[in-house]
Amino acid sequence: MGRTSMNDTEERELGDAASQLSTAPVEGAADQTIGGPTLGVIGWARWFWRQLTSMRVALILLFLLSLGAIPGSLIPQNSVDEMKVQAFRDRHETLAPLYDKLQFFDVYSSVWFSAIYILLFVSLIGCIVPRSWQFVGQLRSRPPGAPRRLDRLPAYTTWRTEAGPEEVREAALTMLRGRRFRAHGTGDAVAAEKGYLREAGNLVFHVSLIVMLTAFAWGQLFKSEGGKLVVEGGGFSNTLTQYDDFKSGSLFEPDELTPFSFTLDSFTGTYAKSGPQRGTPRTYEAALTWSTPGSADRKQVVEVNRPLEVDGTKVYLNGHGYAPVVTVRNGKGDLVFRDAVPLLPIDNNVTSTGAIKVMDGYRDKNGKKDQLGFQAFFVPTFAGAGEGDMFSQFPGLEFPVLALTGYHGSLGVDAGLPQNVYQLDTRKMKQFKGSDGEVLKKRLLPGETMQLPDGAGSITFEKDVKEWATFQITRQPATGWALTGAVAAIGGLAASLFIRRRRVWVRAVAGADGVTVVEMAGLGRSESAKLPEELTDLALTLNAQAPTAPEPEEPDVPAEGAQQ
Repeated sequence: MGRTSMNDTEERELGDAASQLSTAPVEGAADQTIGGPTLGVIGWARWFWRQLTSMRVALILLFLLSLGAIPGSLIPQNSVDEMKVQAFRDRHETLAPLYDKLQFFDVYSSVWFSAIYILLFVSLIGCIVPRSWQFVGQLRSRPPGAPRRLDRLPAYTTWRTEAGPEEVREAALTMLRGRRFRAHGTGDAVAAEKGYLREAGNLVFHVSLIVMLTAFAWGQLFKSEGGKLVVEGGGFSNTLTQYDDFKSGSLFEPDELTPFSFTLDSFTGTYAKSGPQRGTPRTYEAALTWSTPGSADRKQVVEVNRPLEVDGTKVYLNGHGYAPVVTVRNGKGDLVFRDAVPLLPIDNNVTSTGAIKVMDGYRDKNGKKDQLGFQAFFVPTFAGAGEGDMFSQFPGLEFPVLALTGYHGSLGVDAGLPQNVYQLDTRKMKQFKGSDGEVLKKRLLPGETMQLPDGAGSITFEKDVKEWATFQITRQPATGWALTGAVAAIGGLAASLFIRRRRVWVRAVAGADGVTVVEMAGLGRSESAKLPEELTDLALTLNAQAPTAPEPEEPDVPAEGAQQ
C-alpha cells in the first residue's frame, strides 16, 4: 500500500511538472461532465461552441475554404469576366444550369463559401481568446517546482561536488538566466523554463489568419475594378462613365473613385524576329501622361506588372492591339467619318476582327439618311496572296492588310439597346454587291480605297495605323494588411514549429557524508533528441563552477589469514 501511494504521489508530481506546457484547451474533461441524456438546450449550445472553437474544426474549415476556392479558379466568374461566363454557358448547356444552382459562377459571393468563411472566422476567434488568456496567465506565473524524483524525467544527470548547496543553486540560477530561461529558486532546487515564443508564434499565426480574412473581406466589400481600351492619343478620366466595364464591392460608393486622368502617348511593342521565340514580346510598354486635380502633368511608362499607382488605385497594362485609321466619304466625296477603329486580337500574332460603324452624317446618292457598317479583318503582317488563309504571321506591324465587307441600312443603335462595339448587327442591313452581283469585299493595303457601288461612296484604309492598349484600373483596400498578415502568419508558423518549450530543474542537497549531491533534469512538450543535448551542455557549464568531487577512497581490507 505504501509503495502504491508513493507511485501515485510521484505520478501526480510529474503531471504537475508537465502541466501548462501548452495553452491548447483540454477537450475531454468538460465533455465527460455533460453526459448525453442530460443535455439540454444550454448543454447542446455549449457542446456546439466547444466543437466549433476546437483547433480540429478550425483546420477542417480552413481545408474546406481552400477546397471551395478550387471552382473559383477553374470556372469563369461573373465578377471577373461575364463574357467568358456566357461563352462557357454556350459551350456547356448541360453543366451550366447545374453550376448556376451550385453558384459556381459566383463562388466567392456564394452562400456556401460565405458560410465557411464566417464559421472559420468565428472558430478562430473562439479558439484564440481563451488560449490568449491562458498564455498571459502562464507568462505571469512561475515555472512549477521540481518533482521529488528527478531521475524519472526523460533527461537526467547527477554528480557530487564539494561546493555548498547554496553556492550550486546560486550558480545554476545565474547560468539559466544567462541562457534566457525564466528561473527562480524553490526550496532545495532551481526551476527554469524556456520556449514561450512557441505558443506566442502559434497565437500570432492564428491572429494573422484573422487579419488576412478581415483584410480580404474588407477588400471584396469596398473594391472597385474596371477595364478601359485607350487608343494612342486618347485618354481616360477615372469616372464611372469612362469605363468599358466596371465591377465593385457591395459597399463601394462611386464617390470613392480616386480623381485622376491619363493620356496614352504611345505604345511600344517589339518582338523576337527569329528562332524558337519568334513573336515573343521583348518590349511591351505604354507611355502615359497623367495628373490629379490641381497638379502638374507627369510622365510614366507602364509595363506588365509595373502599374501606375495613384493614391491606392493601380493602373495595370493588360493587352494591346491595332486601330487602323479609316476614312469614309459619301457619293459626293464629302467626309463622313475618319477615325482610328480598335480591332480585337484573336490570336498571338494579333490577327484582329471588329466592326466599323458609320451612324451619323451619311446620306446615300438620293440624299436619304442611311447608316453604314463594315466587318473588318486586320493582319499586321500578311503572308501574301495565295499563301493560305488571311492570318497574321507576326505580331509586329510589318505588312498590314485590312479586309472589309460593307453593309448599309439600320445598325440597330437607335433602339436604345446596348450593343457590342466590336460586332455588327446585320439583321436590318443589306450587303453591298458589286457589278457582277457578288458580295463586295476587298483587301486593302495602307493608302488604298474600296469604292462602294451605285455611288454610295468609298472607304479608305489610311497609311496611319495606331496602336491601343487596355488597362485594368483597380482599387482594393486593405492589401497592405493582407500582406502583413501573411508575413506574420509565416513567422508565427515557423516559431510554433521550430521553437521547443522545455523545463529544467537543478537540485542541490547535502549528502550523508557532507558532500553536495547535484541533480539536473529536463522535460519538454514532446520527445526530442535536442533536450538531452541541451541538458548536457547546461550540466557541463554548471560542472565547471561546481566540479565533481573525487570519489572517497575505500579502506583496504586485509586478506583472510594475514598476520595482524
